[in-house]
Amino acid sequence: MVRGGEFTIADVKRVLRKHWWIIPACAVGCAALSTLVATQLPKKYMSETVVLVAKPTVPTEYLKPVVTEDLNRRLASMKEKILSQTRLAPVIEKLDLYHADRGRLHMEDLIERLRKVIEISPLEPVPGAQDRTVPGFSVQVTFDNPQSAREICAEIAAMFIEQNARDLERQAVRTASFIGHELEEAKAKLDEQDAKLAQFKRQSIGSLPQVEQSNLSSLSTLNSRLKANAQALSLVQQDKAFDESHLSEAKANWKASRSKPNPQTLEEQLRVEQDQLTVLESRYTAAHPAVIEAKDRIAELKKRLGDTPNFDNTSAESQKASEPSQVQKLRSKLRKDEIRIADLTKQQTEIQDQIRLLEGRAQATLIVEQQQKQLTRNYKSVLDLYNGLLKKQQALATDPAHQPQGEQFRVLDQPSLPTKPSFPKILYFAGGGLGGGIVLGVAIIYLLVATDNTLHTEKEVEMYLKLPVLASLPDMKSSARQGGKCGTAHER
Repeated sequence: MVRGGEFTIADVKRVLRKHWWIIPACAVGCAALSTLVATQLPKKYMSETVVLVAKPTVPTEYLKPVVTEDLNRRLASMKEKILSQTRLAPVIEKLDLYHADRGRLHMEDLIERLRKVIEISPLEPVPGAQDRTVPGFSVQVTFDNPQSAREICAEIAAMFIEQNARDLERQAVRTASFIGHELEEAKAKLDEQDAKLAQFKRQSIGSLPQVEQSNLSSLSTLNSRLKANAQALSLVQQDKAFDESHLSEAKANWKASRSKPNPQTLEEQLRVEQDQLTVLESRYTAAHPAVIEAKDRIAELKKRLGDTPNFDNTSAESQKASEPSQVQKLRSKLRKDEIRIADLTKQQTEIQDQIRLLEGRAQATLIVEQQQKQLTRNYKSVLDLYNGLLKKQQALATDPAHQPQGEQFRVLDQPSLPTKPSFPKILYFAGGGLGGGIVLGVAIIYLLVATDNTLHTEKEVEMYLKLPVLASLPDMKSSARQGGKCGTAHER
């Protein structure tokens, strides 16, 4: 007897010994019933194909793909487009699906039924692979006709491939338009930077870092020229001072000789000239013009000394003659000295101006170098941007549908033609019925055990009835077996 909903192993064994046949009977009955139901259900056939996603053949570091959207999002977007009413209605018309239901159902209902039999599942990446992107997806179509299932699967796979190519082409066209616009702007910026750099070079042509060494070399040369010019100018000024003093003496002597042309005066003048020649020879070489002129004057004085006796016979006209050649030569030489001094002074001024100009350029070279670096850096940045956009435009110049930088969809296997129905599976139904029957039998046994209120032992009688047991009826089968054994023993 079950007490408070609890029972023992002995209770279970007692019920099983009496009702064991219930479990196999339920299992066999449910399995037979499930098999019968499976044979009566309408059969469904499943056609399947796998579409692989071919990665770009050109590495992304050389050519960026035109489509950068995640593949899962692209598949979800394409799935919504392909399973839309616009795309599925022509499939129903083309394959003549649901012919018997067209008269009584709206096209929206038929499209919804077709949408339910199509299943698109992404493939899982290979475990352990570094690339975790989706390698492809499968298309499964379950239909009541195997040929129709295959045709629908082929149509859906073809629509995915067509939609992918269309998306690639559309994206490539948009990308090409965008790159073209960006390329025009980059070209305008490049021309602007090129013009700025060229103008800067024209304005700073002498202060560029490239000519710094040339400027320093020219500055050194000009300093040497300035030093040589200063030395030459000093010598010419000394010559001029000497010539001026000599001219003054020569004029004084000439005037004195005209007033008192006696040998003593000429001899004194000759002596003075000889003393000057000695001084000149100590300063210059024999080939120096001043030395040569001094020698000429001495020779002339000696000649005049030789002509002195006839001096008294000279006429008044000879006394009023013009300046002697010595004075004229000294005047001519003095003019040459002045001209030479003027030229050297002019050259000195020009050299000094050039030196100041080169020094200013040398001081401005550092600033110019910084400005040139900034302009060059800007120009290079714009040039790199322009070249990058130009390469992308050239890469997009081919047919967008055959571009290697886009992911291509390729059918791995053609849609299969199912020969066995995918639903219902008789073995699955039979196994399920068998398992369900066993569960049902166990449940029945449990109910029998739980609802058993009979008393089976003296202990249960004394516990529940609160009365002593005066007598008990033996189990007749056990008594018979025991009696047989006792009779046999008694006969012995």
